Amino acid sequence: MLTSPQSAANAAEGQTIPSLLRRNATEFADLPALTSLDAAGQPTLTWGELRTEIAAVARGLADLGLHAGQRMLIMASSRPEHFVADLAATHLSVLSCTAYATLSSEQIAYVARHSATPVAVLEGTRELERWLPVLDDLPDLRRVVVMEADAVPPGDDRFVSLADVRARGAELHTADPDTFERWTAQIKPDDPLSMIYTSGTTGDPKGVVLSHHGAIYEGYVVHQRHGLPMHLRNIAYLPLAHIAERELSIYIPIIIAGHVHTLADPTSVVGALGTVRPQTFFGVPRVWEKMAAGLKNMLAGVPEDRRDALLEANQLLQQGYKLRSDGKEVPADLARRIEEADRAVLAPVRQLLGLDQLLLAASGAAALPVEVLYFLAGLGIEIHEVWGLSETTGAVTANTAGAFKAGTVGRPFDGVEVRVAEDGELLVRGPIVFLGYLREDGSIEPATDADGWLATGDIGAIDQDGYVTITDRKKELIITSGGKNIAPSRIEGLLKEHPLIGQAVAIGDNRPYVTALLVLDDEMAPAWAGNRGIEAPDIATLADHPEVRAEIERAVAAANARLSRAEQVKRYHVVPRTWTPESGEVTPTLKLKRRIINQRYEPLIEALYEPTDG
Repeated sequence: MLTSPQSAANAAEGQTIPSLLRRNATEFADLPALTSLDAAGQPTLTWGELRTEIAAVARGLADLGLHAGQRMLIMASSRPEHFVADLAATHLSVLSCTAYATLSSEQIAYVARHSATPVAVLEGTRELERWLPVLDDLPDLRRVVVMEADAVPPGDDRFVSLADVRARGAELHTADPDTFERWTAQIKPDDPLSMIYTSGTTGDPKGVVLSHHGAIYEGYVVHQRHGLPMHLRNIAYLPLAHIAERELSIYIPIIIAGHVHTLADPTSVVGALGTVRPQTFFGVPRVWEKMAAGLKNMLAGVPEDRRDALLEANQLLQQGYKLRSDGKEVPADLARRIEEADRAVLAPVRQLLGLDQLLLAASGAAALPVEVLYFLAGLGIEIHEVWGLSETTGAVTANTAGAFKAGTVGRPFDGVEVRVAEDGELLVRGPIVFLGYLREDGSIEPATDADGWLATGDIGAIDQDGYVTITDRKKELIITSGGKNIAPSRIEGLLKEHPLIGQAVAIGDNRPYVTALLVLDDEMAPAWAGNRGIEAPDIATLADHPEVRAEIERAVAAANARLSRAEQVKRYHVVPRTWTPESGEVTPTLKLKRRIINQRYEPLIEALYEPTDG
């Protein structure tokens, strides 16, 4: 465990991902490293076995012609082969990059051409269906490695199974293990490690190039800030194209010799919690929102006496949490009552959920509604919000169990500076800032100013205690025709606190007032309706039901009651279908594509601003 402010810098000094993996394969060779929750009977890989697998695949990829300085795209779910292929590229000094599995053929063509990838690694048939239409338009792409051998197209020597690549590489490595060791020894801390393509909310995606030192420093400083031990268990279920999942499920586990459990289907994660009983768990806000909504829904079916006990215990823990959030002491009598209620009433709930061994629960990528934060804290599940970007190799700031303020994203990590520019934009400087954006010629374009400051694009504030609050994205602020500056994310977050509302977009730029498009939650809305005896075959029908309409009206009114007059939603429209990355209104990380939404729903939006009778 790291104990001093200098520990992260000292521990990261001189290290690379391959050097840390070599340490694990030597010092922790027999400890578990990688377990699949999907493949029944597939053995857990130990750290010693994992490095052997990585060496075999690295030699096999090199045999296909992949070499240092090139890029390699991966499109696959969270499975052990994904991790092995990714780290094999790292040991070759190849820039590995996981592409979001939801990309269209057109988007695939863009990132494949931009990265000039000579080798792509795909999971199976589903991915091939989107790559095949553009394959002939990718002049740099020479070979496609397919994880699922039965999906390899016959009679086309561009395609090869990962098993064959591994088998050929294992032969080469057995005959000459020194080559692999020589490759890894040549890698330096400031060398490029991997690349992430931004989600492209405002234009074409950019290739964010990370360094070994940045990823390792980030891992050590997170470890230090939260006082975590070595060898932790976690579940890898989010896309590895997301910086949080790359840091939490690839790089930090290598740093602490942890045990990663891979899960291909993110929607199955709640069920997986009971199997793994993770010690750390990261969820984007939607994960925590759905968990809170599901628990509230469950309470409706609990016998009255049991429900009353749960609600009373929840309120007690919330009371203590809010006092600590305000920096106040919890009175001894209240602390005693909290401890008793937690032990007798809430601990069994956490055990049932599989969250009874959590040492760290975190949320990032967007603001978590504070009511969700309070409700889960009332169950003894305290979520620590963080803030960061792909360009900062993950989190810049974090709340912790011993130092937090609800509604903020915490304080900067040691060795990382954050300041507010004159226009309110947050600037970051420190070892976690990325190397720059990949240019089409393979060079890297720095993105910091002459003094090393990175403009994050986020608007925010820093209070007197150093806690950072994010207001909105710089390019997303609404400026009404009356000149009012409004943060849409605050409005949207309040609207989504109701379990019926899964997605919301606030509109009002250059308009006289704020309106909104609302989308029903495709999981929680049917459950909410079912508990009230409302039957509907689909979301579109449910969206038109009078009781649902009335409840939405109440939800909007409740959100408006907590907003200033200028921020309040004057009119809204309920969209009859869910927004998905495939339908195009949101990115793979579920960020709103506001420009697309405004274009697609222009007639509906215009109707919200038409004069009404009376």
